[in-house]
Amino acid sequence: MADPSTYRPSPGTVPDAPGVYKFRDATGRVIYVGKAKSLRSRLNSYFADVTLLHPRTAQMVTTAAQVEWTVVSTEVEALQLEYNWIKEFDPRFNVRYRDDKSYPVLAVTLNEEFPRLHVYRGPRRRGVRYFGPYAHAWAIRETLDLLLRVFPARTCSAGVFKRHGQIGRPCLLGYIGKCSAPCIGRVSEDEHRAIVNDFCDFLAGHTDLMMRRLEREMTRASNELEFERAARLRDDLGALRRAMEKQAVVLGSGTDADVVAFAQDDLEAAVQVFHVRGGRVRGQRGWVIDKLDVNDMPGLVTQFLTQFYGDQAEHAAEAGDTGSGVPKEILVPECPEDIEPIVEWLSTLRAARVQVRVPQRGDKKALMETVERNAKEAFTQHKLRRAGDLTARSAALQELQDALGLDTAPLRIECIDISHIQGSDVVASLVVFEDGLARKSEYRRFAVKEAATEGDVASIAEVVRRRFHRYLTETNGSDVAAPKPGIDPETGRPRKFAYAPNLLVVDGAGPQANAAADVIAELGVTDVAVIGLAKRLEEVWLPADPEPTILPRASEGLYLLQRVRDEAHRFAVAYHRQRRSKRLTTSVLDGIPGLGQTRKSALLKHFGSLKRLREASIDEISSAPGIGAQTAQAVHEALLAGTRNGSKGSDA
Repeated sequence: MADPSTYRPSPGTVPDAPGVYKFRDATGRVIYVGKAKSLRSRLNSYFADVTLLHPRTAQMVTTAAQVEWTVVSTEVEALQLEYNWIKEFDPRFNVRYRDDKSYPVLAVTLNEEFPRLHVYRGPRRRGVRYFGPYAHAWAIRETLDLLLRVFPARTCSAGVFKRHGQIGRPCLLGYIGKCSAPCIGRVSEDEHRAIVNDFCDFLAGHTDLMMRRLEREMTRASNELEFERAARLRDDLGALRRAMEKQAVVLGSGTDADVVAFAQDDLEAAVQVFHVRGGRVRGQRGWVIDKLDVNDMPGLVTQFLTQFYGDQAEHAAEAGDTGSGVPKEILVPECPEDIEPIVEWLSTLRAARVQVRVPQRGDKKALMETVERNAKEAFTQHKLRRAGDLTARSAALQELQDALGLDTAPLRIECIDISHIQGSDVVASLVVFEDGLARKSEYRRFAVKEAATEGDVASIAEVVRRRFHRYLTETNGSDVAAPKPGIDPETGRPRKFAYAPNLLVVDGAGPQANAAADVIAELGVTDVAVIGLAKRLEEVWLPADPEPTILPRASEGLYLLQRVRDEAHRFAVAYHRQRRSKRLTTSVLDGIPGLGQTRKSALLKHFGSLKRLREASIDEISSAPGIGAQTAQAVHEALLAGTRNGSKGSDA
């Protein structure tokens, strides 16, 4: 633990001007980024008596080993630079309002020839329009089910769409009128796109025009004695009204706003956002964040506006929908004193004027109260869950420290597992857990070559040697251990293997643990503990110990080790299956005259799988791009011979 006074800037050296500052730890890793109207005043506040600081602030300043700053001209520049640095360095003490996978959206793939409607989670893509986020995927499916009878657009995957086009028959939705069946040419590309555009207009809030149009068509059909068509339009109107009831009208039809509310205690805060588009609540999100300081409400609002909407605008720009990430109006519980620079920055992101204000009365005030109730409820549920989770993780780390005789709790645990089938396609995984939680961004995988014929012990040794050789190289530039930071000078980010674990777990018993410990000692690394975890009896093996260490079956420490080992096993098996599937898929086509890698890829892409390629005739094979009649015959004969010999390979 560092003493903040050892790196405190000299009095008078910090400028009294707007800027952005970075705290770094002993390895040079950026752990916190902040902005200030006055750098001198803000940085002085961090070097007060540590006992008087907020607990998380105290943890940050005692973890840091140095502080640096950059002066800018205006507060708007400071906002932009702070956002860019938080995104670049991902500091552990900064809050990031990342999209949660539990919030699905309704995606419309306008970039395809026949756009598709489907539930989607993940990063935004260019040419795709998104509606949501929704609280649950079933909410999207219910809405789609109601609207497809009015807007019968395609919802199937590319494979299903292609297959039904080949067989010339629509799917079930096509038969029951919930798909216009563009796969078989029942509607043209332009007609299908018009259906999709109407669907997007309806979800975007242009409901009145759609309803009036359907009512006019229903009346006209009735007057012309087309009663069946009139009845169908009547049912369509009913479906639209039911879909609209699922999204209550809360504000005026032209309202485009986000409503933000908080619930907090001294250490954490819950954030809830309701997204109102076209006067209807289109989506809801929530987070629980750690507070770095005793932030008042305006401070939380500032933090949220700068981090959340910066990410939203960037995602929208990546999808080619510039400006849509920031709404016209943002309703907050309190406005910060320095709101003008924030509004100016948000307006720049949107390319139009943005208003940030506190609702005072009417429907917007009532909606704010609803969002606040949701924030308080989410915060209450979080504290109930965290009480168990945090206690269990702390107990697990303490138990491992005591049982294994470690100097400190193993805050960073790495685990290595080997996967293969009778020595073929040998691969290894390395997973990382920090503070008892998986850190998937630092997972690594290895293709084991040299030790493949010598068993798991040699494979473990090879992977450990490669992992710690990289650690020494990236931290020191050589294989000699020395305390140098492992920061990439070009990007300023930690290199892939720049941090050593407190505890290295290998899947296996004494021989595997001994092999890993020998390699680490050979490389001169002295501050990494090694254990082996045997599957059969869940025994913990320490290097050179003739007998295993037995942890209680109900031990939180053993449960954590099991989770780490099982995650490494899952990651290794997934990589092994990927490599094996690729090898088996291509091996059937190896050695065919005139069939190189490019034509193999073209064949598999054209038919979709090896099974379909095997079932194809010579004429069908020759229809693939770049495949002539002679090559098609050679492929057909090779696959036929492989089938007779029982070597059917694996589907791609």
